[in-house]
Amino acid sequence: MKSFWTSLSLLVASVLISALAVVYAKHQTRGLFAELQQLEGTQDRMDTEWGQLQLEESTWATHGRVELLSRRQLKMVIPAPDSLVIVRP
Repeated sequence: MKSFWTSLSLLVASVLISALAVVYAKHQTRGLFAELQQLEGTQDRMDTEWGQLQLEESTWATHGRVELLSRRQLKMVIPAPDSLVIVRP
């Protein structure tokens, strides 16, 4: 009879430990899922910002803008055709 109660005690303890492990694993899973959703939101915002930055970069680098700034800030001018020298290899 003593071995029956010992076996039953071990079985109950095993079931309780298993149940606690399941609860802990479920809690961890929910926490990680919440973190994943937050990181995906951050990634979406960064993707949007990256697209805006690429558009801004292409706007700043247009030929007309570069030419305008070179004329205004650097006082550059297009050379006269007779002052051009073509070097051939």
